Amino acid sequence: MDLSELLPTLQALPRPEKWRLVQLMVADLAREEETSSIEAGAAYPIWSPYQAFDAAETLLKALDEEAGE
Repeated sequence: MDLSELLPTLQALPRPEKWRLVQLMVADLAREEETSSIEAGAAYPIWSPYQAFDAAETLLKALDEEAGE
């Protein structure tokens, strides 16, 4: 079965099932990649500016300098 046969069925899926399909396909592709650094089911930390006080201070200084020009 090729993509042209599957496409009408896939397009008819409800939105949540389309997203689930995308997740499954990405996980499948990651498993096929031997050099993939993404592991299925693993958690990865993401940096957040929450409580980044130095960054906030730097931004405020830049804004003050710009306003003073």
